[in-house]
Amino acid sequence: MTYDANNVFAKILRNELPAYVIDEDEHTLSFMDLMPLQPGHCLVICKEPAIDLLSISAIALARVHQQSQRVARAADRAFNPDGVTIAQLTRSGAGQSVFHFHVHVVPTWGGLLDFRGHARVRETEEALSESAQRLRDALRD
Repeated sequence: MTYDANNVFAKILRNELPAYVIDEDEHTLSFMDLMPLQPGHCLVICKEPAIDLLSISAIALARVHQQSQRVARAADRAFNPDGVTIAQLTRSGAGQSVFHFHVHVVPTWGGLLDFRGHARVRETEEALSESAQRLRDALRD
């Protein structure tokens, strides 16, 4: 599979599509998942054009995971969940639906998550905005 520069995350990186951005640095962009599994579900993506775990460079991978840890700590402070699920799905057989490397950071209540139900119901603009603000505030703390 070759990288599709018109995937939704690439368009977000080019500001061609809007996103509820939580944080951005030289290597990563963090924003709310529009169809969250739980409140506060967000994504950390690389700025490198990588399809999945098998194609990302070691440097970009390290940067994404460092940022994922930072965002997970913010999610823990902002939402006080029972746990925080960190998930990276590689290839469609594992549930990947956007073929640009990304990590899910999901505040979690009530046990393990089932990613098979992911991307079915879009969250309200109000809820996404409120969750993004809570995470931005927690990142500053």
